Amino acid sequence: MDLFEYQGKQFFASFGIPVSAGEATDNVDEAVAIADRIGYPVVIKAQVQVGGRGKAGGVKLANDAAEAREHAVNILGLDIKGHIVKIIWIEVASDIAEEYYASFTLDRAAKKHLGMLSAEGGVEIEQVAVDNPDAIAKIWIDPVDGLTEPAARAWVEAAKLNPVATDGAVDILLKLYTAYVEGDADLAEINPLILKPTGEVHALDAKVTLDANSTFRHPEYEQYDASQVRDEREAAAHDKGLQYVGLDGSVGVIANGAGLAMSTLDVVNQVGGAAANFLDIGGGANADVMAGALEVINNDPRVKSIFINIFGGITRGEEVANGIITALGRVSIDAPIVIRLDGTNAEEGRAILAPHLNDALQMAPTMLDAARKAVELAAAR
Repeated sequence: MDLFEYQGKQFFASFGIPVSAGEATDNVDEAVAIADRIGYPVVIKAQVQVGGRGKAGGVKLANDAAEAREHAVNILGLDIKGHIVKIIWIEVASDIAEEYYASFTLDRAAKKHLGMLSAEGGVEIEQVAVDNPDAIAKIWIDPVDGLTEPAARAWVEAAKLNPVATDGAVDILLKLYTAYVEGDADLAEINPLILKPTGEVHALDAKVTLDANSTFRHPEYEQYDASQVRDEREAAAHDKGLQYVGLDGSVGVIANGAGLAMSTLDVVNQVGGAAANFLDIGGGANADVMAGALEVINNDPRVKSIFINIFGGITRGEEVANGIITALGRVSIDAPIVIRLDGTNAEEGRAILAPHLNDALQMAPTMLDAARKAVELAAAR
């Protein structure tokens, strides 16, 4: 789950990280009231999950109520790289002496948490990595050991932050690591982390991605899930409990397991096609799950063919086959379907499917063959 900036700041604040005081709203009059309440000057920020807000006119300084109203009117409804601004965040303006960058994420190859810190903040870290990679100080943290105060202090020194910022930066980094771990985050990023002229260190922005699989430990994350930006297809899939991401191709994809689904997208691309979606039905390929998946994909007008790619493990082949046949009896499908079924009891499953095969429901022996057929069928429609 990707949080909006204001949600990220609320998340950080719950772990004691200093952030700017402010409030979010979707209403111009309320925006002015908030600005009056927290005191001028204020910064009005578009809440969209995309970079480049400032250049697009989505971040403005207001010195009085008239400016606050003008900026709120202009920013609400603004289109920023295809994202329409529906919420704005009004916060107390901060004096900035220097800008830094700090983040934690997971380095899967190293099987450790990765911290990145740079004295060059306020710009995209990817650009810093290209222009001046030595400006990024990295630290790998064993989850068993965690981040210690001496390690954080040495890390700050390696990043060559202003010595005035050392104590404040160390304090925030320790709290940011706690938020990242205890909050079950995939990413916890502050850009910029600022040094004020008064010597205080402060999180001026917040970019947080939470692990959606951790919600059983965090019932409060329901509020974040409810505010996720989803297109019509993704919303329908979410309502059915499906792991779905909409894409721009013409081959609808259903697979069991995230790894297999990703591989399916790659194979479709390899044979000259493009997937319309990522859809992982997990370990459940029963009739209800399959019907829901087919319904979501069938409602996408861009889908010209459907590729069902199942490798049976715990889920047995005959269960998958019965689920597909039952689902097709419930959902009227417009696009032709190609099935690849392998793994546990695959022969039994293929035998169940065989009497139902026709031009609209085909089967292929391998993933590559099935991908080729699905792409061919999509191109012909």
